[in-house]
Amino acid sequence: MTSSSADAQIFSAAWDRAWQDLGLTPATDALPQLLAAHDGPDRHYHGLQHIAECLQWLEQLRPQVAQPAELALALCFHDAIYDPQAKDNELRSAQWAQAVLQSAGAEPDAVLRVDALIMSTCHFLPAQAQLPEDSAWMLDIDLSILGAPAARFAQYQAQIQAEYAWVPAADYALRRQAVLRSFLQRPAIYQTVTMQARLEAQARDNLQQALAVA
Repeated sequence: MTSSSADAQIFSAAWDRAWQDLGLTPATDALPQLLAAHDGPDRHYHGLQHIAECLQWLEQLRPQVAQPAELALALCFHDAIYDPQAKDNELRSAQWAQAVLQSAGAEPDAVLRVDALIMSTCHFLPAQAQLPEDSAWMLDIDLSILGAPAARFAQYQAQIQAEYAWVPAADYALRRQAVLRSFLQRPAIYQTVTMQARLEAQARDNLQQALAVA
């Protein structure tokens, strides 16, 4: 999927601000490589549009976030590697982030926090995993699409289906229904009070509508 120039500009601006706030300079090829990775032809949802939307949420929430620069970089990297048939996307994306941060001279604790934020988007973390303070923001921002206006949510549904075009239609429908239902069954879809207030009701309405027509 070809991204809009606006999405790329949002990504680039957030990237530059994050590094400036950290007082570090990344390798010059890091940004173009990331933009290219997110703009691949198979990136129907997990591309620059999604990252730009996440980064726009971060800007709104910035005063409440403990380490906004680190969270911005975690958002930029969290889908850097994306293969819907793979099981290690988060790990490989986190490893890429680690390499870029380390080469820029980031403090080890900062590298670990960004790594943990990216890995927090994986559904198979051990229960005892130690997550950084901003992990709830990371997860809520990543799931903000569920509470998007109905038209954007419908577009998202179509984008996800396109990424899983290799799955037989009947199997996809069953698996997708299970995923959507799992969100509805949570006591709360969002972890932070702010995102619950802003998106919970819309997210539940979107999910119910999607299941009704599935």
